[in-house]
Amino acid sequence: MNLPKRYSLLVVTVIAVTMFFGCESNFKEVQKINFSEFVPASDADTVNIKYTDSGRITGVLISPKMLDYSNLDFPFTEFPKGIDVTLYDKKQKRTFIRGNYAVSYKNTGIIDLIGKVKITSEEGQVLETEQLYFDQKNEWFYTERKFKLTDKKGVSYGQGIDFSRDFKVINSQRISGEIESDEEL
Repeated sequence: MNLPKRYSLLVVTVIAVTMFFGCESNFKEVQKINFSEFVPASDADTVNIKYTDSGRITGVLISPKMLDYSNLDFPFTEFPKGIDVTLYDKKQKRTFIRGNYAVSYKNTGIIDLIGKVKITSEEGQVLETEQLYFDQKNEWFYTERKFKLTDKKGVSYGQGIDFSRDFKVINSQRISGEIESDEEL
């Protein structure tokens, strides 16, 4: 069968287009197989979680929204609408923590607090910053962001601070402000 060149070109084009769209469909199916959706294993509205140790409450976390991504290789829990946490020490002294957004990483025990973060102790110490990390294992807070620290001695500003949960040990960097001191120079 001898077709004119024009018809041969048309037949080759039709076959090529058919094969292209046929492969396109298969390619999309292969993509779907390798695609895993990034969805939480669970989500909850209006959560109130109490943490205990040997029957003693060590913390209370309240949040309007919680997304649990424990189904991932690097599991974490997200609090996209903020958190309000109360930590209790062994003498039941409280530390209050608020933030507009938080992520708790399960494998590392680090909590990343973001947006108008404010920590207040029962003794009246207040730290304010835009981002703060909390190492749960070592009960240690730290940030490289600008901060404002208010206590009975005065107000100080700086960039970069780390401190113990009870505010007894504070290491700050690049500070300014007026602070009353008991020490003589």
